[in-house]
Amino acid sequence: MNHQNSIVFKFLENAFDLRVHLIEFLKVESFELDTFLKNAKQELAALHPGGNSLDCSNFYENIVGEKHLAELAAWHINSKKYISDTLKLQENFSRGNVIDFGGGIGTHSLANAMSTNVKHVYFVDINEVNRNFVMFRAQKLGLEEKISFHKSLDEISLDVVDTIVCLDVLEHLEDPSSQLDDFHQLMDSNSVAIFNWYFYKGENNEYPFHIDDEKVVEEFFYKLQRKFKEIFHPILITTRVYKKN
Repeated sequence: MNHQNSIVFKFLENAFDLRVHLIEFLKVESFELDTFLKNAKQELAALHPGGNSLDCSNFYENIVGEKHLAELAAWHINSKKYISDTLKLQENFSRGNVIDFGGGIGTHSLANAMSTNVKHVYFVDINEVNRNFVMFRAQKLGLEEKISFHKSLDEISLDVVDTIVCLDVLEHLEDPSSQLDDFHQLMDSNSVAIFNWYFYKGENNEYPFHIDDEKVVEEFFYKLQRKFKEIFHPILITTRVYKKN
């Protein structure tokens, strides 16, 4: 088995020891964790007041706390096949200095740190609980030397980044098109960006924290098409890879 497949295999086996890390980090028993994960989506949605007028930064920085951690963990445990495909995509494109923007529970940052093609991973997440959890995970996996932790892009002193990863984040931002501008400025002609998005609140408003405003979404796609050029890949997932236009 080659190095690429071994990273994906490790994830499919136990999501990089995610359950063990959650139990140790949260200081809970296994049965308590099951309840924590089972109710994650509903409890996170209940924190949201509804509508599109929410201050997203404040919501994810100060309100969601461990409930966002639980929602992300439940998704990564229950959606291993999809996420393993995004890890395969990373293995094909990630190299050099990598920014993982809105890195959540760290799956993609940890996988990138395991790759010999990657020099350093800059994990960026506005939520302190997430940053602390992924720092804990990196130490447990012996990857702490290859990952640094940041609240915002402003803390990273790089003029050019080789790889940008932004997965399941853009739909949470008040102005996702301006985030594309920020990414564009960090890239040169050799850089790649790996994006996905989900501008949909769900059939029963199960994702109230997602943006679905028509004007915002239209501006996002206009900016994406104007500033980025898609690179084809054969993996049948919603995640796309781009170069700077």
